[in-house]
Amino acid sequence: MAKPVMATKVQHTSDRPDTSDLIDSDILLNTITAALIAINDNNVIVYSNTAAEQFFKSSAEYMVNKKLRLFLPEDSPAFGLIEQVRTQRSTVSEYGITLETPRIGTNFINIQATPIIEQPGSVALTLQQRSIADKIDRQLTHRGAARSVTAMASMLAHEVKNPLSGIRGAAQLLEQNATEDDQPLTQLIREEADRICDLVDRMGVFSDTGPLKREAVNIHQVLDRVHKLAKNGFGSGLSFINAFDPSLPPVYGNRDQLVQVFLNLVKNAAEAAPKTYGQITLQTTYQQGVRFAVPNVNKHVHLPLQISVIDNGPGIPDDIKPYLFDPFVTSKPQGSGLGLALVAKIIGDHCGVIECESKPNKTTFRVILPMFAEYK
Repeated sequence: MAKPVMATKVQHTSDRPDTSDLIDSDILLNTITAALIAINDNNVIVYSNTAAEQFFKSSAEYMVNKKLRLFLPEDSPAFGLIEQVRTQRSTVSEYGITLETPRIGTNFINIQATPIIEQPGSVALTLQQRSIADKIDRQLTHRGAARSVTAMASMLAHEVKNPLSGIRGAAQLLEQNATEDDQPLTQLIREEADRICDLVDRMGVFSDTGPLKREAVNIHQVLDRVHKLAKNGFGSGLSFINAFDPSLPPVYGNRDQLVQVFLNLVKNAAEAAPKTYGQITLQTTYQQGVRFAVPNVNKHVHLPLQISVIDNGPGIPDDIKPYLFDPFVTSKPQGSGLGLALVAKIIGDHCGVIECESKPNKTTFRVILPMFAEYK
């Protein structure tokens, strides 16, 4: 029989201890989003939290008292970490490990092994899926791209539009005295100047206009409006599915900008979806999520509100996936590549995160936002 790791109680510090403040360790450990298991000196699992049950797709009742090698391949770096911890009696971590088993499939994870001092030879293993770390990396990357476009928009507005106006005016004067053969050339100059000015105006939406005005926003009202606009316009021939969580709390955001974000995402989905059996799903869920350290915000922001726009189109080409939110990157023949860059900027201004998962017949743009209650 495996020797169990003893559960402990955590008591809040106060002048007069109160037994009502005692919190069972299971409650605390089950709030952790990382998979946590404990093994004894024989590599037998003696504890599993809720996240570990989800990660290994097994109940704690099934996992406890079984060898770790039944759940991790024997050549896994985890076993090397465990022996290293037992030798050094200190915490050891390894990052970016690929873990593949028939039960859980392929996962890209970070592992941390910590000795349980009270139980010699026992080790606590924490397995954190890299998706959360990648979200943070992508969040910072998207904001960097948005800042680049903001700087470019400001530069273009000041340095390009003025000389373009002069070029257009000169072409118009030349056209008055030009021969019939030369007039198409002066007209071409005017049209190209107008086209460049139009591009600069479109980029003007990236310019910083001061602090963002935010309030409590019902995201379902935003999505309902976007749905109506799409259904009566560019998405008139498509099937829409609304999968909303009615208990979702308000988003802390700017309503008009959020309408713009989801209108852009739904328009992209409509253009990608098949014309005959195209389908777009708007989905909202509440996730415990993680807290992000956001630049210029002196605290970690909790992002529990998840809004997804899903289409059944052919998917996004692999070669542009890493650069999807960069300016001027697009797979559309007539696209400018500014729509998703603008979306990334607005979501960044909301202290949120946007990510994309795409495969044939299913592309998901997932927006994760803070809730209003966090800012009261």
